[in-house]
Amino acid sequence: MNLYTSVELSADLPRLKHTDHLMLLGSCFASEMGEKLLNAKFRCDVNPYGVLYNPLSISAVLREIIKGKNYNQKDLFFFQECWHSPMHHGDFSTPELTQTLQRINNRLGEAHAAFPQLNYLLLTFGTAWVYESKESGEVVSNCHKQSETMFTRRKLSVDEIVLDYKALLSDLLWQNPELKVLFTVSPIRHVRDGLHANNLSKAILLLAIEQLQVLFPKQVFYFPAYELLLDELRDYRFYAEDMVHPSEVAVHYVWERFVYSCISTEALQIMEESENIHKSLAHKPFHPGSEEYKRFLGQIVLKIERLNGKYPYLDFKKEREICHIRLKA
Repeated sequence: MNLYTSVELSADLPRLKHTDHLMLLGSCFASEMGEKLLNAKFRCDVNPYGVLYNPLSISAVLREIIKGKNYNQKDLFFFQECWHSPMHHGDFSTPELTQTLQRINNRLGEAHAAFPQLNYLLLTFGTAWVYESKESGEVVSNCHKQSETMFTRRKLSVDEIVLDYKALLSDLLWQNPELKVLFTVSPIRHVRDGLHANNLSKAILLLAIEQLQVLFPKQVFYFPAYELLLDELRDYRFYAEDMVHPSEVAVHYVWERFVYSCISTEALQIMEESENIHKSLAHKPFHPGSEEYKRFLGQIVLKIERLNGKYPYLDFKKEREICHIRLKA
């Protein structure tokens, strides 16, 4: 008796290399995957606006990044003793206007400068529900706990998402014909309106991505993170205590499947050697000031130098600093 259903992973998924430049935008699931890619020494820009949930906010952010928008006071609002951007996560909000604008524009400038070199965009849709400002009529990324009476909440249609992204991707691919776009749908459940409404929302996202794959068959791909959690793991023990977010075990499982299907063979070897360095640095010595431990640290430095000599584009600055500090202690 077969009690396990495996989610089929497409053999046509792109294989990422450490020489590639990546940008990840979307839900907190995108942030978690991005953090793992950064730890694996991939060159990534992860959520330069903070967490984004709906497709229209993600597309609006991409257009601002391409344009190199510069935020000023008229783009922000003051609420509950902080300056906020309706397009940004609360991590960018501060009590000082100048500080908020500096945070936003510095991060946006970095993303704009990196964009022409991008090889891959990894976009994670979370929900088809959006909030439109009644004052501006525009979809916001974050309400920042303002009264719901200031917004109109509605559900996007498949056609609306496809039309928006058809124009966006056509423009992106005209500028960068080699760009590849990998979509995922976040397995995080948006249960505010009930599970049925959440399922309808996810279905809209899945159908929209499928149509975009048909329109751009050589540039648009889909990784089934949503299906892996719901259809392969398929158990509440793979959710966190809130029964909404995936547990650490589930995130790690999806990451392993991603690595298996989307990482090149050479990149896997680099990841293994990098992981060995991280494990060595995580080792807690009995005698941190001993000569034996300093020799151990010296061996780690040699491993870093050897790996960096072979792959000079890898960033081991943090690991070098840790070794330096411990050797001086």
